[in-house]
Amino acid sequence: MGILNKIAGFFINAFIFAWDFGLFILNILTPSLKPGHVVPAHAAGHNLTWPEYVAPKEGDSRSACPMLNALANHGILPRDGKNISFKELNTKVRQTFNFAPSFCFFVPKFSADFLNRSYWTGRFDLAELSLHNAIEHDASLTRQDAALVPDQGKPDPGLVEDLLKEATGKTSDGSPLLTIPDLSRALSKRRIDARRTNKAYTESLFHNIFGSSNSSTMLTIFGGRITDLTPMLMEERFAENWEPRVLSRFGLTMAKFNGTVLPVEFGVKKNASKN
Repeated sequence: MGILNKIAGFFINAFIFAWDFGLFILNILTPSLKPGHVVPAHAAGHNLTWPEYVAPKEGDSRSACPMLNALANHGILPRDGKNISFKELNTKVRQTFNFAPSFCFFVPKFSADFLNRSYWTGRFDLAELSLHNAIEHDASLTRQDAALVPDQGKPDPGLVEDLLKEATGKTSDGSPLLTIPDLSRALSKRRIDARRTNKAYTESLFHNIFGSSNSSTMLTIFGGRITDLTPMLMEERFAENWEPRVLSRFGLTMAKFNGTVLPVEFGVKKNASKN
């Protein structure tokens, strides 16, 4: 069964990446969505109006991902963060953030696999996605390492402040903006600090790429805008009148996303100064 599962997994991934590349090409050939019309008409957040934000209560389940937690905090996913189907996660993430369908299948399917559950029938609580060294990893830009703070469901305000202070770019109206070099520099400092403070620190190319991927959503979905990122990273809520900055008709594909992820990761310096 192990060999058969590996063979099946190979063909599923080959299909996903072919599908994703097809969507990437379609995005080039078709007109973009108009600002103000990114979230579908039948979905939460349409017309730039998001469901009420409610901070998580004692006993609610939250993950290491601010974006997923925001979905629960706004009631787009169950507010308690529990008993969520992987298929529901796919749909809600796609509608809310305008990731491509291929992207939104790949990540929940990967999550189901590392939790040893079926993507098609399985359910999970948000906290389960914080399984160490699956998707969750050391040297996060918004969380202390799991060896130091086992509960990964809450952001660390100090780390978030450090990240937001790295912004050197400016929007057309002069508002602060995170750039690719800013994120590379922030990741450099964070990894060095994590190696120094966490005796159980682990690092691999896979987790470094995942860290750069998580960071790159700030540049793609949020456009690097500090005014949008501050409430998302500090409180895990959507800014008023927010919508995804990705206007591609078929959403943000993995092929397109890698054009941001790889420059961020390649810019990380292992021996960067803390100051």
